[in-house]
Amino acid sequence: MLESYVTPILMSYVNRYIKNLKPSDLQLSLWGGDVVLSKLELKLDVLEQELKLPFTFLSGHIHELRIHVPWTKLGSEPVVITINTMECILKLKDGIQDDHESCGSNSTNRSTTENTKSSIKPRRIQQAAPTDPDLPPGYVQSLIRRVVNNVNILINNLILKYVEDDIVLSVNITSAECYTVGELWDRAFMDISATDLVLRKVINFSDCTVCLDKRNASGKIEFYQDPLLYKCSFRTRLHFTYDNLNSKMPSVIKIHTLVESLKLSITDQQLPMFIRIMQLGIALYYGEIGSFKEGDIEDPTCHNKDMLGNITGSEDETRIDMQYPTQYKGQELHSQQDEEQPQGWVSWAWSFVPAIVSYDGGEEDFVGNDPASTTHQQKAQALKDPIVSIGFYCTKATVTFKLTEMQAESSYYSPQKVKSKEVLCWEQEGTTVEALMMGEPFFDCQIGFVGCRAMCLKGIMGVKDFEENMNRSETEACFFICGENLSTKGFTYLTNSLFDYRSPENNGTRAEFILDSTHHKETYTEIAGMQRFGAFYMDYLYTMENTSGKGSTNQQDFSSGKSEDLGTVQEKSTKSLVIGPLNFRLDSSAVHRILKMIVCALEHEYEPYSRLKSDIKDENETILNPEEVAFLEEYIPTRHTSVTLLKCTCTISMAEFNLLDHLLPVIMGEKNSSNFMNTTNFQSLRPLPSIRILVDKINVEHSVPMYAEQLVHVVSSLTQPSDNLLHYCYVHCYLKIFGFQAGLTSLDCSGSYCLPVPIIPSFSTALYGKLLKLPTYWTKRSQIAITEGIFELPNLTIQATRAQTLLLQAIYQSWSHLGNVSSSAVNEALINEVFLSIEIGCCYVAQVDLELLASNDPPTSTS
Repeated sequence: MLESYVTPILMSYVNRYIKNLKPSDLQLSLWGGDVVLSKLELKLDVLEQELKLPFTFLSGHIHELRIHVPWTKLGSEPVVITINTMECILKLKDGIQDDHESCGSNSTNRSTTENTKSSIKPRRIQQAAPTDPDLPPGYVQSLIRRVVNNVNILINNLILKYVEDDIVLSVNITSAECYTVGELWDRAFMDISATDLVLRKVINFSDCTVCLDKRNASGKIEFYQDPLLYKCSFRTRLHFTYDNLNSKMPSVIKIHTLVESLKLSITDQQLPMFIRIMQLGIALYYGEIGSFKEGDIEDPTCHNKDMLGNITGSEDETRIDMQYPTQYKGQELHSQQDEEQPQGWVSWAWSFVPAIVSYDGGEEDFVGNDPASTTHQQKAQALKDPIVSIGFYCTKATVTFKLTEMQAESSYYSPQKVKSKEVLCWEQEGTTVEALMMGEPFFDCQIGFVGCRAMCLKGIMGVKDFEENMNRSETEACFFICGENLSTKGFTYLTNSLFDYRSPENNGTRAEFILDSTHHKETYTEIAGMQRFGAFYMDYLYTMENTSGKGSTNQQDFSSGKSEDLGTVQEKSTKSLVIGPLNFRLDSSAVHRILKMIVCALEHEYEPYSRLKSDIKDENETILNPEEVAFLEEYIPTRHTSVTLLKCTCTISMAEFNLLDHLLPVIMGEKNSSNFMNTTNFQSLRPLPSIRILVDKINVEHSVPMYAEQLVHVVSSLTQPSDNLLHYCYVHCYLKIFGFQAGLTSLDCSGSYCLPVPIIPSFSTALYGKLLKLPTYWTKRSQIAITEGIFELPNLTIQATRAQTLLLQAIYQSWSHLGNVSSSAVNEALINEVFLSIEIGCCYVAQVDLELLASNDPPTSTS
């Protein structure tokens, strides 16, 4: 009897993704308890259709698939699915969105969109989970749920490859295993119960290796680079909380990943490819991939459609802040024939969550072809949006930058090999990346780390400044320090994670989440963020609030498109970044390594994923009635960014060697005739004169309208726009500097700096500027200022003696004059004249204090 229920569930998944399977043979093998399938081909079209990614599968196969079903112990032993050697090769789709729709009237386009939504939605839900047989009530249904909740999946040798242009990115995971665990996160056979509505799972990834190589025109890799990531293991904990036993969807989903040690290695040849991959991720995140074909001209009426709705928050379809507004529909991530999908990749990922966490498709019964019924059930489903918490935690991460050179073998016929040399290293401790979301109206992302530092390693470009025979100290090698150490800070970066033993989930209680923007800002302040991390803290918050007071906020409230709903939705986007006390030292070793990385990053010929649209004014002006103008006056969504630096120390040393003539031409876009220099003997200049800059606090605030093009198009068409509307048509930037001071210091042979000689005493200043968005829209209004700036400087004092001025000039010339600087440019007499008087003064003051202390009588007791 149980076979008739369990077998279809397993067969539906296997038969759905694998080609050329005979259901009868598979069913007989399952009834025997074990099934072994070899050399299987995946149904690539099904994968592409379900994942909805802008990638196409070039190939996909499984070497061996094993399914073990313990029929006699289904209530106590898990079903085990083992995949041995699975390989998939992907590439970016060619001509994404070539067949974009032309825009018609608003009513026609809207009705088409709604019909498409109603017809596509049932098909997507059916694809997200296979159709299960009608389960009988009682014991059998409970047993089936236990079986599905305890399925173990083991993948041995998972290989994923991505190819684009000359890039080959490959990910090889030796083993990945997913299984159910108990309260202490140990392997167990568990199920949700009335007393414990929780399901826990663990995914362990072992020996993950990531390679990034360059292929030639024929598609072959001539030289294999060092792996980006070599044999890294990490653990993922999944925690699902249900409201009741009959819930199809968890109400709270937590997915947290912990990496103990993450060691990344990037060579000069891999750096442009690595940046290209990062740009791909950003383009997917913002929905910028899939522009129009070359030569195509967008219909301007598409840009103006529902323009007011975009500004005030009422739109034809749901979207979140990270996505582009309606006018960019031609740049959607997915195919236009699936209008139901939102524009950004984040919305796609969110919509796919139910398919990941829910095993059965019981919800499919209500999905039909009736658009009214579909809309009603979509609203009911939208009210059940779960709270999703995703976290990534890394105890210690290291990124090493290497320079490569070709090296021939001893034999003439031997092939050349690539030899790499480590020149720069970045170390980071206590890294946290957390995202919290509930539907599309709420999204929050927090990033922080406890401490970091950057170090120079071996010599660079022929200058042996940090070779083994130089014996330079680690203090001199470290040029950037920020934050604290984990040994002193503790494991605060794991607070409230599934890896924190003090978290509510690890103590049998249900976690509480802050989903209100006001409460969120009061709780996650800059002070709280720095107390948890210490080096860096970022909080990005996006909210979409319904101010109509018609009930709870859900995604259906934002997609009705009715005129009476205009102005009822308010979007807010705020980004707050705080950088803790840092010490940055710019010397020759650090500067030239950083510039070398920039040069390597620029040495590529990749085309950008999305091109900026030309600033062309649309002649079709929009005429608004007074009611619509009032909606604009009431609320205009903006993006606000705040960056704060605390206790910043920057030391600029005299250039001990200068290779800017080899690096700056490439950075400025010129060809560099000499790529490498002969090895030179490096002589340390001691004492090394330096300029030290201290700043107590730097604050930068930036504000920009969320939908600038639509807003400017509407406001510029008004006869007499108000000052409030004009204010939002500008980009506003505030810069505030507190406690800025500068002085001269020097580095001695022991690696320590002397007491600074003040040149600029402490002062504060502020700068405000604004820039008009899309100036071509305002050609008929010459009285409107394009830019405006305000500079405030209460007082500024610069004091320097002749010797100090000469030393400042020598430091400047060491960097401005191309070529190596001579150590004789600064003689010992000048150094003594600048610093010796200060040292004598300090010794004199200290001696006077000691004399005064010695002359004081000892205290006597009095009644």
